[in-house]
Amino acid sequence: MIKPGLQSVRSISSITRFDTKKFVQSLQENGGFNQQQAETAVNIVNKAINDGIHSITKNLVTQETLSSTSYQQKVDFAKLKGELQTTDRSEFNNLKKEQEKLKTDLTNLKNRLKEEIMKNQAGVKLDLNLEKGRIREESSIHESKIEDTYTRIDEEIANMQMQIKSVKTQVMQWLIGVSSGTFALMLAFVRFFG
Repeated sequence: MIKPGLQSVRSISSITRFDTKKFVQSLQENGGFNQQQAETAVNIVNKAINDGIHSITKNLVTQETLSSTSYQQKVDFAKLKGELQTTDRSEFNNLKKEQEKLKTDLTNLKNRLKEEIMKNQAGVKLDLNLEKGRIREESSIHESKIEDTYTRIDEEIANMQMQIKSVKTQVMQWLIGVSSGTFALMLAFVRFFG
């Protein structure tokens, strides 16, 4: 008969379908073991199985803990997603406002330049009536100033366009990084809990 110490082991052994009684009989019949040797061998095997099962069950997570962790991660992910979308919208709106401001400033600058040019042309016409020679010199100076002004405007426009392209590129890189990070987080989540 199996010793009383084996009774608690058998309850766990039954999970693994390990029949200690049959094993004792098999050791006696096939292994040439006597009753005490067979039971000792079964005790050792059962203890090993129990220790293994106990070690495994100690490292297992309960369904409630797993569900709680999963739920918390979903909440955290949803929160992160919301924050990223808010930040993205905010960045886009800021860029849009900045672009509109630049357009307005550029339009104002063009209008002021047009007014200045018109004033200069009116002055030149008045001076033309007084002295043609002097007006020719003045006219060439004004033309040079106008050319410089247009050149500066063109340079400013080119610089602004480069800045806008640079900002757009940075936003796209940031969005790709966030999307990649989110995708990696989802993959890790799926691998971990999948």
